[in-house]
Amino acid sequence: MPYTLGIDYGSNSVRALVVEVADGRELGSGVVDYPRGKQGILLDGRDHNVARQHPGDYLFGLENSVRAALAQAEKTPGFSRGQVIGLGVDSTGSSPIPVDDKNVPLALHEKWKDHLAAQCWLWKDHTSYAEAARITELAAAHRPQYLAKCGNTYSSEWWWSKIWRCAKVAPEVFDAAFSWVELCDFIPAVLAGVTDPRAVKRGICAAGHKAFYSDEWGGLPDKEFLALLDPKLANLRERLYEKAYDATEPAGKLCAEWAQKLGLPAGIPIAIGEFDVHYGAIGCGVDEGALIKVIGTSTCDCAVVHANKPVADIPGICGIVPGAILPGYYGIEAGQSAVGDIFKWWVEGVLGGEGALHGELTKQAAELKPGQSGLLALDWNNGNRTILVNPMLSGLLLGQTLHTTRAEIYRALIEATAFGARAIIERIREYGVPITRVVCAGGIAEKNALLMQIYADITGCTMQVAGSSQACALGSAVSAAVLAGAHPDFHTAQTAMTSLKEVSYAPNAENQATYQQLYALYRQLHDAFGGVNKSADLSGVMRALIQLKAGQSSD
Repeated sequence: MPYTLGIDYGSNSVRALVVEVADGRELGSGVVDYPRGKQGILLDGRDHNVARQHPGDYLFGLENSVRAALAQAEKTPGFSRGQVIGLGVDSTGSSPIPVDDKNVPLALHEKWKDHLAAQCWLWKDHTSYAEAARITELAAAHRPQYLAKCGNTYSSEWWWSKIWRCAKVAPEVFDAAFSWVELCDFIPAVLAGVTDPRAVKRGICAAGHKAFYSDEWGGLPDKEFLALLDPKLANLRERLYEKAYDATEPAGKLCAEWAQKLGLPAGIPIAIGEFDVHYGAIGCGVDEGALIKVIGTSTCDCAVVHANKPVADIPGICGIVPGAILPGYYGIEAGQSAVGDIFKWWVEGVLGGEGALHGELTKQAAELKPGQSGLLALDWNNGNRTILVNPMLSGLLLGQTLHTTRAEIYRALIEATAFGARAIIERIREYGVPITRVVCAGGIAEKNALLMQIYADITGCTMQVAGSSQACALGSAVSAAVLAGAHPDFHTAQTAMTSLKEVSYAPNAENQATYQQLYALYRQLHDAFGGVNKSADLSGVMRALIQLKAGQSSD
């Protein structure tokens, strides 16, 4: 039997997965935490917006996770490394890395190893919020077509804002960098032995959603527009790339050096890199009508529409890009900047607890009725990715009293993320994209039945759960299987290699009725604090929460 490898770069760790291409059976996995920083992230106590990672951690994680996955797979009778026919890689994004003219990250040089600006600028780094706002302003005035494909607002999480920020605050790093490469493009290039940044095969997934790339206007933004931002960016353009590719194109073939390191056959194909949740959508069996939610530290929501159908520009989303998820389909992306991170902040950061406390608070929160706590929260602890696209927003908790408990707050935070999820679904549907089912992936979706039921009750959608606990890595492995010729197309590969768990969560009508009232209050807060309704009168929100609380407590 042939097998493929999926390699998934998350925010805190890298994981590798060995998959049988016939049926998606998972033979071995290996997870390696990034060794540097706080849970793998390099921070700056002077600026909470900083989030970087050392590229050396990526290479360390690559070698050790793949070795561990292969070693586990070898315990299965009949498996051999020589049967691995392809590799796929996904990563967080936009996570650009400054590299030299040999495609070596600057941070791997002694001179730059401890310089924060020379590291990978992780997706959750929001230091470039001012640059993102200026890009939005200039694009609206001079290249509105660029903005139309990314929800009419450019984000501080994305490519150009991060690189421009580096040019401003660390010009020595910017000047030392020959080029910049997205993490999801960098790892396939490393595996393929590419030593020229200009020869790195770039994926349309990262390019289209985050770098203003489109074949409609000849690729990346033109030099004239980039010069409006900064002449340095205009000069950088020619050292980047001219063409980006979907998953029908390989990123390269496994080079001899890395084949020897990993014990794999040299020359096997490497799938084009995509962002984690885009390949995660494939690992969940995405098709038209399905919304895929990968719930982790943040969430990313993905949907597809066949390329022969018209798709309207949707304000406030992350992007609409042909081929960004599935070849032959428009990929539509949205998401929330913090979900699991919010729960971690409350349980581990504020309460000083550990994993067991999450379970304890979940059990206590499950005993509460919707509205019983009298609390309402906004889910913007790390800014708003969709639909407001504003990193300068923050969390809010309303309705607490001298009797409010930690479990009540925990439930309110879960509800807040569900309200944010509903806002996204409503925005996508508003512009004609059908959503008939929701498939969730990630550890939270698998382990927290309370959260899944709350999401069903608030969104009104039945929540299904992906069959694989490593959907992103599985999606990378699926792409590798198609590229290696084990399946003729993605539909066939998904049918064979992906599945859903038997458990699902249908909306509870009684809970829905209460959540309708709470969501209306949430939207009042959302629109007022988000700047949508600048004349909003919020004087009735507290009273309404108290009345809801009284009604639920008396039942």
